[in-house]
Amino acid sequence: MRDITYKQITLRTAQAIAMVVCSDETIDLITEDRLPKGNLLDIAKAAGFLAAKNTHNLIPHCHPVSIDGLSITFQLKKSFEPAINLSDDLQNKSGVIILVEGKSIGRTGIEMEALTAASIAALTIYDLLKPLGQSGLEITSVRLLEKTGGKTDKAKYLKSTKRTAVLVCSDSTAAGTREDKSGLLIKEILLQNNCEILDYQIVPDDKQTIQAQIKKWAAEDISFIFTTGGTGLSPRDNTVDAVKEIIEKDAPGIAEAMRVHGGMRTPLAMMSRSIAGSIGQSLVITLPGSTNGVQESLDAILPSVFHAKSMIRGGGH
Repeated sequence: MRDITYKQITLRTAQAIAMVVCSDETIDLITEDRLPKGNLLDIAKAAGFLAAKNTHNLIPHCHPVSIDGLSITFQLKKSFEPAINLSDDLQNKSGVIILVEGKSIGRTGIEMEALTAASIAALTIYDLLKPLGQSGLEITSVRLLEKTGGKTDKAKYLKSTKRTAVLVCSDSTAAGTREDKSGLLIKEILLQNNCEILDYQIVPDDKQTIQAQIKKWAAEDISFIFTTGGTGLSPRDNTVDAVKEIIEKDAPGIAEAMRVHGGMRTPLAMMSRSIAGSIGQSLVITLPGSTNGVQESLDAILPSVFHAKSMIRGGGH
């Protein structure tokens, strides 16, 4: 199964549809509760609920999903009645339309659960109607109507190219005795997120030097400035203190998100003193010095943090 441990926990929703085509006469029998196997819609709804809960047991690569909300509704349509979400060729047909809406707070979407619920509900309806011997009985139009959360929502933050810069704060790396890995990883991840990297510098973990470089980039209207290193508790971890003195508006939620995400993977994340805040129209984010810390921190905040550009420039929420 695909590794999803890096994903953010967010609200995810999905809407699915299916239709069982039958005759107008069959619709009358359903309405009047005169089917040979008894009540149809309640049994189909129960089957859909059970199917959604067992999706991961039916489809090999599906992860178990916490289903925090699931509704299954039906529309009994006769051939002369219009219906939304149906293709033109189905508008002149009668049948039972199944609509499924699911909600989940987790790392992966709930669309497969919604589609499975719609499909099994349709199969159940088919089973309950087949004793009528109708030749035109058909399951059709099984598809996803809409999904939110995850990649769907992230796409809106990646439309425009972001101006960025990366600052490596490390005495040993600046002295040439240690190879930079975390700064290069930041650059790689930013490029994957439609960013333009305008500058990349390595400086000692010295307050004045760090502040001078960040102020220079802020004056050049670089929207996002990422630092790496100097976020711990050692005597020479000065990056956080340097940034704290020059930011104009603190953005504590960004650092909190990074620590929460990291804390789900290692208790050492609680040692990070990372902060974030704005200087003029630039957002400064301090990241840990380790590659694991960088990866986990950026997994936690990208690309949603890019919305800060609009906010800083007066665009609101």
